[in-house]
Amino acid sequence: MDCKQMLAQLNPERMPKHVAIIMDGNGRWARKHGVKRLMGHNKGVSAVRELIEVCVEAGIQYVTIYAFSTENWRRSKIEVHGLLQLIMDSLIKNIAELHKQNIVVRFLGSRDRLSKNYKDKIDKICSASWNNTGLRFNIAMNYGGRRELLDAFDAIRADIADGKLPDEPLTDEVVGQYLYTNDIPDPDLIIRTSGEQRLSNFLLWQSAYAELWFTDVLWPDFRREHLLEAVLDYQSRQRKFGVETK
Repeated sequence: MDCKQMLAQLNPERMPKHVAIIMDGNGRWARKHGVKRLMGHNKGVSAVRELIEVCVEAGIQYVTIYAFSTENWRRSKIEVHGLLQLIMDSLIKNIAELHKQNIVVRFLGSRDRLSKNYKDKIDKICSASWNNTGLRFNIAMNYGGRRELLDAFDAIRADIADGKLPDEPLTDEVVGQYLYTNDIPDPDLIIRTSGEQRLSNFLLWQSAYAELWFTDVLWPDFRREHLLEAVLDYQSRQRKFGVETK
């Protein structure tokens, strides 16, 4: 089945509103092709562009990619520097095109350990798209699910101490307001490539009732048909949200 046929089979009334992607397998792709790891990451940028295109065509409203985790700092300095530079360069290179497509670009994650110059560039580049009304494209950068929760609880504790928040039992809604994703709906579908089947500290709070879809395809080889296959599989499932149905 080709992509046109797959698009035609999609049920508009059962589309996932938010799709999140754990882009895994760049390093393995590089080893497989006998090139340096950074070449694998660079090749993965093309897969991101294709992902955005097909999500726009399919009518998905939010896409979040796991670009750089808090654990990635443990990698070699050369790879970390290359990854940070690649993320910035690819964003600068593609922001004009994304802006033309009415796409909103936003970074999610901790700002710790990122240089002021890097943070300033991110804010300046992304702000150009913030008045757009199309696809919300979120880049999880220096992101970790546990770090996000700790940051949220620290902010809640501070607001209670300052009298900005009542000192009473917390609710899901209150915690949600302090997350990096405070104005973004929880993901309906989380996709992970490369055959690994775990969340790896990605959207831990938000993924409570997300549908998970795993593929052996390495991220640099991920194409339109893989995304559409995942969405069609999602539409075939019955979501229960913890409630048993007859």
